[in-house]
Amino acid sequence: MDLKLEMIVLPVSDIDRAKAFYEKVGFRLDVDYTANEDFRVVHFTPPGSECSIILGEGLTPTSPGSSQGLYLIVSDIEEARAELVGRGIEVSEIFHDANGLFHGHEGGDVTHRGPGQERLAGLHPERASYGSFLTFSDPDGNGWVLQEISQRLPGR
Repeated sequence: MDLKLEMIVLPVSDIDRAKAFYEKVGFRLDVDYTANEDFRVVHFTPPGSECSIILGEGLTPTSPGSSQGLYLIVSDIEEARAELVGRGIEVSEIFHDANGLFHGHEGGDVTHRGPGQERLAGLHPERASYGSFLTFSDPDGNGWVLQEISQRLPGR
């Protein structure tokens, strides 16, 4: 059975502010539908993605900004960073982990360190696929990670 991730619901406090942000990032606006004053859906798809995000009124009881570790995959992280900065998006510097892995969150910040791991500035030294990252957050604090993948692992 194929199971394809289709949509992620993002909790936001201000739909129009979030809509403007995701348009600025470069996500494609697919739908902006208002049924009534208690229900509005705004649907975006990141360029090249089959999975979309949805935000709106009356969609989730989850607190705004509580979604963390939302991964976007890029083939060239330096180029992606330059494009985001050029669009006026505040992004972290590129980083990698001393051990080549990264995961976990601390205090809502996407820090991506597990026990014994150290986050180091710059590209992965060998520019290894899956090895370089940067982060950014939407206006509510939902945390995104860009990960550079130039060659996928077998079976991916």
